[in-house]
Amino acid sequence: RKSQDKAIAEETKKRDEEFANPLKANIEEGRVIFGPKDAKVTIVEYSDFECPYCSKGYQTMKQVRSEYPNDVRVVFKHLPLDFHPQAMPAAKYFEAVARQSSEKAEKFHDSVFENQGELRAKGEEFLKNTAKKIGVDMKKLDADLKDKSLMTRIEADMEEAKKFNFSGTPGFLINGVSLRGAYPYPEFKTIIDRHLGKGD
Repeated sequence: RKSQDKAIAEETKKRDEEFANPLKANIEEGRVIFGPKDAKVTIVEYSDFECPYCSKGYQTMKQVRSEYPNDVRVVFKHLPLDFHPQAMPAAKYFEAVARQSSEKAEKFHDSVFENQGELRAKGEEFLKNTAKKIGVDMKKLDADLKDKSLMTRIEADMEEAKKFNFSGTPGFLINGVSLRGAYPYPEFKTIIDRHLGKGD
């Protein structure tokens, strides 16, 4: 009991510190943002397209966005883990699609998380078909996939995740307050409400 109480107390203290001094993620120009650009709360999500916990995170983010349609936006960042061979190719496809359209990138992201089994089974063939289905210009996609600078953003995301000590996926920064792992919706709600309450 004691050690559990102590762990909770430490977690609370750490959270209070992050509310006071939020962790700052870099949100570059031209990044895909899900939700209203001027939302009061920004959730930066570090994710891996092949990770089963990340598909839980994806479901939770959908719930968050439907409960807070005007107050929350999500920035999807990449932390593809070594032991998920399809995670890096999926991240590259996402960023290549994003160069064509944010809407298509979001559709692509949703489709991959909703069909994770196919990603594992079919890899690149599945990624290509998904892009085709959502109406991506395949010629441009091929060219962008070969562009070396595509990796710059993914590598920067991975470095940033490391800086914040996110080793597993998913990891979230909610206006700079961290959640490590596929937490259920109420955990997000608590932090979001606390951020929004401050603005009242």
